[in-house]
Amino acid sequence: MNSWKTTRFEIDLGQPRVMGIVNVAPDSFSDGGEHADTAAALRHCEQLLKDGAHILDIGGESTRPGSAAVPLGVELARVVPLVREAVKLGVPISVDTYKPEVMAAVLDAGADIINDIWGLRRAGEAGGPSALDVVRGHPACGVCLMHMHRDPQTMQVAPMDGDVVPQVLHFLEQAGQTLQAQGVQKNRIVLDPGVGFGKTVAQNFALLARQAELLQAGYPLLLGWSRKSSIGAALQGDAAEPPPPAARVTGSVAAALMAVERGAAVVRVHDVRETVQALQVLAAVRTAVGRIRRPAR
Repeated sequence: MNSWKTTRFEIDLGQPRVMGIVNVAPDSFSDGGEHADTAAALRHCEQLLKDGAHILDIGGESTRPGSAAVPLGVELARVVPLVREAVKLGVPISVDTYKPEVMAAVLDAGADIINDIWGLRRAGEAGGPSALDVVRGHPACGVCLMHMHRDPQTMQVAPMDGDVVPQVLHFLEQAGQTLQAQGVQKNRIVLDPGVGFGKTVAQNFALLARQAELLQAGYPLLLGWSRKSSIGAALQGDAAEPPPPAARVTGSVAAALMAVERGAAVVRVHDVRETVQALQVLAAVRTAVGRIRRPAR
């Protein structure tokens, strides 16, 4: 599948796409509070586009390990005004949320993609529409379904056991098939194995090393390695502490590059400019390889 159908755009996945992260949550693990008001967040959106982002992913609630859930009204107040402005920028707008009420509000405001860490498994408040109901009611939006073990409050207290790759693959296959059975076309669906969401460091790197196995699910993959604690663990070496998130840029770019080499269609990143440059080098290498393989005339 070489494209991702979304509300306003059919995104060409014939080349890797960079999704720029726009956090409007003050407690985000990496850049919390830096873009907490609509004006600052919109300037950040514009900068990410100048840096080469193809998609913007807006989130109003931190889902780092141990984070507390944000009240519905607070998340709506953070996200909806920004979405209303961001949709004017002429690129696909994704919203990172698991709350059905937020999904409905941002889709009504023009958002193109729902990026859900819960894989559309959440019910609405007070008997309202579920996440699945909302997506079914917006028959053109794109969806990213992610694998998460347990929930953000407990996922790293008791991470997964055993070989993580077949377990994640099974979940993603089932999630995609369930959504299709509900009438959502396959070309609207992208899958995310959920790096850092209930996995150990070794399990996260197993997902990267064996990422090609996840392609067996039959959907494009979105990978989010950017600045995560597994990158910090890999960079720590003999130091007493891992480097802070902002000092994990090079490791994050390396992981994004390897994810693309192993078949990722989209990489979700904080450091757009650096990631785009790395992918430009990869594209040049692939072009050179293609020329070598073409028979001489």
